Amino acid sequence: MLRVETIERIDEVPEAEWNGLVPDNNPFLKHQFLAALERHGCVSPEFGWHPRHLVGRDGGRLVAAAPLYLKENSYGEFVFDFAWARAYQQHGLAYYPKLVSAIPYTPATGSRLLTGEGVDRSEAARVLLDAALLQAERDGASSVHWLFLFESEQALLAQMGLMSRIDVQFHWHNRGYRDFDHFLEGLTSKRRKNVRRERRRVAEAGLRLRLLHGDEVTEEAWRLFAGFYAKTFEERYSLPTLNAPFFAEVGRTLGRQVILVLAYDGDRCVAGALMFRSDKVLYGRHWGTYGDFEGLHFEACYYQGIEYAIREGIERFEPGAQGEHKIWRGFMPTLTRSSHWVANPPFARAIGDFLARERPAIVDYKETLERSSPYRSL
Repeated sequence: MLRVETIERIDEVPEAEWNGLVPDNNPFLKHQFLAALERHGCVSPEFGWHPRHLVGRDGGRLVAAAPLYLKENSYGEFVFDFAWARAYQQHGLAYYPKLVSAIPYTPATGSRLLTGEGVDRSEAARVLLDAALLQAERDGASSVHWLFLFESEQALLAQMGLMSRIDVQFHWHNRGYRDFDHFLEGLTSKRRKNVRRERRRVAEAGLRLRLLHGDEVTEEAWRLFAGFYAKTFEERYSLPTLNAPFFAEVGRTLGRQVILVLAYDGDRCVAGALMFRSDKVLYGRHWGTYGDFEGLHFEACYYQGIEYAIREGIERFEPGAQGEHKIWRGFMPTLTRSSHWVANPPFARAIGDFLARERPAIVDYKETLERSSPYRSL
């Protein structure tokens, strides 16, 4: 028998137990990452996040879990439901709070239904979903959402009656490249020249780039990067939620799964880009700069990452949400997935109708973008 309970701090579960359920050494699902978010106030009532993690035990053994949060807003999710919230408001109903199974501020595909070896995944998914629906009732939540989950998990939830949604990101795939030049050989002449020109202009500006793993980064460097990050969010998104102590902790605890690229103009550090890695995937996350240097964003966030992925034999590079400009630099449109349960029957029908109409438009959008491929062989 699988018994599921809700916990309000990830530290209520021992690190080794939780991490024993994490597939592919995914850094964002690891206890260290989720705990650091909570410890340093990045996930807190101040920003509308209340942990409601689900943990399932068979006897005393942890065999299933799901990261889950009660949300008072839709910030930091990247699966946009603002129109749904407005519709609720227009009808005098409350869309918030809602329950969300996601990694805060992280639009990266991964498991949301964690299970141990030998566990019946279908049964575990059903029990976790039932627990989430019960928690929604306890919290008075309007809905439950599972964001950026694997296709197989979306299929499981669809079989249980949840509505499916798709969207598009841009991912780079390693085709067994020997080095960066080998990657460039596969691009059309125009795109190959563009990439080389962007890299050349960074070099001509006299900028020097340094790649460090988390266990090599000093606290002073993390403070610098936190400043870059905050500046970017204050200028573009208005609300920086991560901070230097959080970055320093995940750098220390996740070590070589954290990659920080720093750019220097002489002795002055002028920009930084933060990435994470699993065994098979590289994830681009945050960037910022104190200057205006042509091509530096592409070099620090994309080309350094591609070089690293090739060198490390990493299969895929997910550089973050949105950005059609990524296609020209080798990142191809890829579907992302989410699943949704809505308590109010009329709204559930309306949202289901919207998703049915949205899906072919998303598929058409992806196919249209694929025709702009920078690769000679595609």
